[in-house]
Amino acid sequence: MAGNSDPLTPRAKLAVTAGKAVAAASRAAGRGSGSVIGGRVALKLDPDLLARLAQNLDVVLVSATNGKTTTTRLIAEALRAAGPVVSNALGANMPAGITSALAGGSDAKFGVIEVDEKYLAGVARDTDPKCIALLNLSRDQLDRAAETRMLAENWREGLAGSKAVIVANCDDPLVVWAASSSPNVVWVAAGQMWKDDAWSCPSCGGVMQRPGDDWFCGECGFRRPTPTWALSGDHVLDPHGSAWPIHLQLPGRANKANAASSAAVAAVFGVPPQVALERMYQVQAVAGRYDVVQFQNRDLRLLLAKNPAGWLETFSLIDPPPAPVILSVNARGADGTDTSWLWDVDYTRLTGHPIFVIGDRKLDLAVRLEVANQHFQVCDNLDQAVQMCPPGRIEVIANYTAFQDLRRRVGN
Repeated sequence: MAGNSDPLTPRAKLAVTAGKAVAAASRAAGRGSGSVIGGRVALKLDPDLLARLAQNLDVVLVSATNGKTTTTRLIAEALRAAGPVVSNALGANMPAGITSALAGGSDAKFGVIEVDEKYLAGVARDTDPKCIALLNLSRDQLDRAAETRMLAENWREGLAGSKAVIVANCDDPLVVWAASSSPNVVWVAAGQMWKDDAWSCPSCGGVMQRPGDDWFCGECGFRRPTPTWALSGDHVLDPHGSAWPIHLQLPGRANKANAASSAAVAAVFGVPPQVALERMYQVQAVAGRYDVVQFQNRDLRLLLAKNPAGWLETFSLIDPPPAPVILSVNARGADGTDTSWLWDVDYTRLTGHPIFVIGDRKLDLAVRLEVANQHFQVCDNLDQAVQMCPPGRIEVIANYTAFQDLRRRVGN
């Protein structure tokens, strides 16, 4: 627990100790990090534990459909300029995983917490955050997530009147609708490549007008707010109009957008943009994402894409044709079992790339690629796909559990 002014109750200490013991046993048994099961046990013993662990921390919550884990890492790096940070860097982003992470940060000043979209309101209630970053909302896990409009409504209701500073992307109408119930919002123009979940107005259902980078509803007047921070090419513009260069080891426009939002969050805690952005350069990969690994004497770059918005951003990162591309899609519980989202992805962007398809749902993906007139080969596994790839660095794009499978196979 941070500080000694308000030590944990005996029950809370017991819960933390028991949770750590269970997590250690789970790790020893080779069942992953143990953070989720450890957190579940701890919360069973003390249901108020998350609130107790957060009470002496300055908490930042980060929620979005895409970019949560990376942005959490970038904010954590930036805030380390101002003091010790505890964070759920491994991406366990529901209450049990968050509780486990905070239980490990006894000397921390800041808690930087990634939160699953569906749990944001509850975690915000428990942790009394100083700042909440809202990046984007788009379709994901269609079998179990409420549609995006309902999720935005849940955020809006859950955050209404929040004392937290909300750092929100003004280019996503759903995020704006969710954030605009809060009295203290910092708007960031972080961009929005995928627009197919925000054609109708979240306020009245009217058709959204989108001239250039602007947007507004012609029927009710709901419109894009004026940003105080903005991503502009390779720079972040701060509220005073100063342009600060973004130097990242992470690739792509989406990560520059994540850096812009992270700089705005850091400023809430008094860390200046120059310091925040310089510290973000330390981040090379995030839970294996963007890592280049050696496998069978080939260079493979591992890229995660979980939903249509994520695939669109990822296609903009990959080496130009004829770089070989391996695609892997599963539909297990953590991915969502409904693969109909494959039809929302524009696979014609892969024209000219030799494509190799693996994963539990390789045949679903093969049908989709066939319709998109792509040349591809279906393979049994990663080893076979790599052997069939022509020369050059191989781009490997996978959804969530497929990505974990790949990391295990390549020893990453």
